[in-house]
Amino acid sequence: MACLLKRKSVIVLSFLVAFLFLLILRLLHEVDLPLVLSCLRQSSAKWLPFSSTHRRPLRTHYGYIHVKTQEPLQLDCDLCAIVSSSGQMSGQKVGTEIDRSSCIWRMNNAPTKGYEEDVGRKTMIRVVSHTSVPLLLKNPDYFFKETNSTIYVIWGPFRNMRKDGNGIVYNMLRKAVEIYPGAQIYVTTEKRMGYCDGVFKKETGKDRLPNTELALAIHASASLSMCTSLESTKPRVQSGTYLSTGWFTLILAMDACYGIHVYGMINDTYCKSEGFRKVPYHYYEPGRDECDEYILHENAPYGGHRFITEKKVFAKWAKKHKIMFTHPNWTVS
Repeated sequence: MACLLKRKSVIVLSFLVAFLFLLILRLLHEVDLPLVLSCLRQSSAKWLPFSSTHRRPLRTHYGYIHVKTQEPLQLDCDLCAIVSSSGQMSGQKVGTEIDRSSCIWRMNNAPTKGYEEDVGRKTMIRVVSHTSVPLLLKNPDYFFKETNSTIYVIWGPFRNMRKDGNGIVYNMLRKAVEIYPGAQIYVTTEKRMGYCDGVFKKETGKDRLPNTELALAIHASASLSMCTSLESTKPRVQSGTYLSTGWFTLILAMDACYGIHVYGMINDTYCKSEGFRKVPYHYYEPGRDECDEYILHENAPYGGHRFITEKKVFAKWAKKHKIMFTHPNWTVS
């Protein structure tokens, strides 16, 4: 009898062990270990708890088309590091931390060589304004050959990005992929550009397009398709602004990343704060002061970027999405 009881106890214990083992496997399957490890490695800032509990499925990004293959962008990242081009990055010495992220994003032609200690070495996604494409083409071997694993996402207005032979920037990019067939160059579609404009309207209550460009957009839309609705391009309150590369970067990153850590971007009140740090507009260019540039653009009646307005919107997004800002730190209440 004692042997029988002992045998039953062993069987029950075995079932319990097996159950616990299966439970642990289930928990490990549900936890995003790469993200957790990346967050734990953050040395200069505490990772804030995310607002949502479930990771949404990430799909193909149809608003971004490869110049050579005409295929849409495939991009899926865990923890993204978006590195600002601001002079705030100088002296921060967070390069190693940045390079541990799942995906490292940079903007326009911001270099890493010579600045690795502060901004890191790796670049996986580079979002580029149409006006900065000639700067990339000054050193095409570096941007499109040596770093051919980098994904380039180019944004710009229809007049520069049109594919009928009259888009001056698109022609440059098409020639670049002929010379560097391994280059991963994507362009933002006209529909996606309209979406980004629409987000600005929704968040600020103002149309992004100034009157002259509005007329061009209406004409281009009418020529492009008889089915194109012009309702979204009718004049409303005009902001006289051009969206920044940071705006397009954040919008794509929110679709492609599970969590976002933005380095070196100031908030909308920084330039009014006591004892703020005076730095160059770009960490790789001496001269222009960042706050002077922000205030100049914010108050320009026409043709400026609304950097300060955009930062207000970014702070709003950070309350709903998995976004944190450091160097300097943002307080998002």
